[in-house]
Amino acid sequence: MDIVLLLKSLIMGAVEGITEFLPISSTGHLILTGDLLNFLAKDKRDVYEIFIQLGAMLAVVWEYRAKIGETLSGAVRPGAARNLALAVVIGFIPAAIIGLLLNKTIKAHLFAPIPVATAFIVGGLIILWAEKRQHTVRVQTVDELSLKDALIVGFAQCLALIPGTSRSGATIIGGLFLGLSRKAATEFSFFLGIPTLGAASIYSLLKYRHALEMADFGVFAVGFFAAFVFAFIAVRALLRFISTHTFIPFAWYRIAFGLIVLATWYTGVVDWTV
Repeated sequence: MDIVLLLKSLIMGAVEGITEFLPISSTGHLILTGDLLNFLAKDKRDVYEIFIQLGAMLAVVWEYRAKIGETLSGAVRPGAARNLALAVVIGFIPAAIIGLLLNKTIKAHLFAPIPVATAFIVGGLIILWAEKRQHTVRVQTVDELSLKDALIVGFAQCLALIPGTSRSGATIIGGLFLGLSRKAATEFSFFLGIPTLGAASIYSLLKYRHALEMADFGVFAVGFFAAFVFAFIAVRALLRFISTHTFIPFAWYRIAFGLIVLATWYTGVVDWTV
C-alpha cells in the first residue's frame, strides 16, 4: 500500500470532516486540496469525495442518534416528531430533483479552483449581509419548523450544487433569513444533510462502481474514517461556537481564502487547474 497515498487520503478526510457542516464549503475545500495534492485520477476522486461525505454524515447520525430515534419512532403519530420527519423529507426533495437534472452540467463547468474561489467570496459576502441585517427569531428549535420553511430551506440547499457555495452555509443562512434561530438553522442543516449526503454517496457509488478496484479499499477507508472523526469534533465545536458567536468569522474566512486562491492563480504562485 502506498503510504503517501494513504497520508493524502487522511488529509482529504480531515478536510471533509472539518468543513462539511461548517458554512465554508466542503466540496470547495476538497477540490482545492485535491488539486494541490494531485490526489487520484479525476473520475476516481469524484467518487472518493462523495463517498467520504458519507463518513461525515454518519458522525451527525451518531451525535444525534437519540433525537433521530425519537423522531423516527414518533413519526407514526401526529406531533413534533412527525413534523420534523416531514420537514426533512420536504427539504430534501428540491436538491434531489435539481441535483439529478443539473449535476452533470455543473460538474463539467464549475468543478475547478477559480469558480470555487469566486463562490467562496460571494458566499462570504452573503453571510455578512445575513448577519448584519436585523435578525428577528420566530423559530427557536427545529421542532417548531413549519413545512413551508423546510421547503424554502430545501430550495436554498440547491445553491450548494455550485461548488464553493457550501451546503451547510446555504441552508443555515437560508434559515436565518426565514427567522430561524442560529441553533435551529444549524441543527436543521445537520438533519437535512443526512438524506442529502446519504443519497448522493449511494448514487455515486452505484453509478461509478466500474471505476473502483479492490486496491482502492484502503484509501477510501482511511478517508471515510478521518471524515467521521473530524466531522464529529466539528459538529460539537460548531454548536458550542454559535451559542455565543455569529457566523461572521466564517464569512471573513471565506472571503480571505477565496482571495488567496485568486491571487496565487493570477500571480502564478500556484498552478491551479482552470
